[in-house]
Amino acid sequence: MEAPLALYRRYRPDSFSQVIGQDHVTGPLRAALRGNRVSHAYLFSGPRGCGKTTSARILARALNCAAGPTDEPCGRCDSCRDLATGGPGSVDVIEIDAASHGGVDDARDLREQATFRPMRDRYKVYIVDEAHMVSPQGFNALLKIVEEPPEHVRFIFATTEPEKVIGTVRSRTHHYPFRLIPPRVLSAYLAELCAKEGVAIEPAALPLVVRAGAGSARDTLSVLDQLIGGAVGGTVTYELAAGLLGFTPDTLLDEVVDAFAAQDGAAVFGVVDKVVETGQDPRRFTEDLLRRLRDLVVIAAVPDAPATGLIDVPEDQAERLVAQAARFGRHDLSRAADLVAAGLTDLRGTTAPRLLLELLCARVLLPGADDADAGLAARLDRVEKRMAMAPVSVAAASTPPAPPAPSTPPAP
Repeated sequence: MEAPLALYRRYRPDSFSQVIGQDHVTGPLRAALRGNRVSHAYLFSGPRGCGKTTSARILARALNCAAGPTDEPCGRCDSCRDLATGGPGSVDVIEIDAASHGGVDDARDLREQATFRPMRDRYKVYIVDEAHMVSPQGFNALLKIVEEPPEHVRFIFATTEPEKVIGTVRSRTHHYPFRLIPPRVLSAYLAELCAKEGVAIEPAALPLVVRAGAGSARDTLSVLDQLIGGAVGGTVTYELAAGLLGFTPDTLLDEVVDAFAAQDGAAVFGVVDKVVETGQDPRRFTEDLLRRLRDLVVIAAVPDAPATGLIDVPEDQAERLVAQAARFGRHDLSRAADLVAAGLTDLRGTTAPRLLLELLCARVLLPGADDADAGLAARLDRVEKRMAMAPVSVAAASTPPAPPAPSTPPAP
């Protein structure tokens, strides 16, 4: 039985309307195609896996469509079918990997071949991937043909480092910068894709997949593909995602945050012991703790943050975060986040991660050891919390006792 293609290959977009999270690029490109104002050279730049090469193929498809140039390829003509997902490719759309073909000799060969007319389609389209790997001599050899190409030639350069493309070439292209895809857009896309695949995924697992993908559609789909492959019973659970992706379980984060709020040193150091004894990475634990503290700081400032999307968490976890934030003062939370952020830097490359993590937790627990303004504000926060938790006893202690009633002399 033949294994299916990877998700990112099966669900590669075939039109600009299917590209997610890049409306600032696809909108102007479609408008240019509709108005027949197509440039002879384009530069697509941005992080890896965000749609540069895919958009270059879609643009080539739109240029060579029998009904085009059009912003929506028909999908029926020979050119559209050849360039569709899973198609054999077109002889008139040439993809070049500049990482291995970026020398001056390769550029000269391209320049000579570009003079010949396309065999079938309207344009001969050159897609130069990893364009920043073209040598300066190679760019200089291409400069004249990029500046004044034959009417049947179009160039599309794709790169993650546009600043390395020499200025004389970059200035002769239309530059479209791609961006990382927003988490909410990716979450909605993953939920839709899982429904198409017939795979159930727990809501708490989606943020972990999105976080592991770091805004890259290709990387995110690769992570999801791995989780689907390892899912038991066709369900991607939170436990599976946290375990395979190396994230700290929410139960441990809840435990340590609650211990910080209660100033329970034994519980805090017990969590550190669990982290080390279960083989988890102390640095990853510290990073996840910093993210949790960030969420609590946001909730303390904006109580409806989970509802407005400032924090991407499931509903049940949002309720826990709101309850946890209420147990801290704002200064206490801000100081803890600052300490954990500094500790995360200290943990890089250390040979004693447990020791540094324990010292970090001790500093969070003991604001009295901090003479700075942040430590004083944190101590005031804790005093105010204690007073708010015991209003009756405080009021009783602050009220002076009533004077004794005067004694009445006995009647004669």
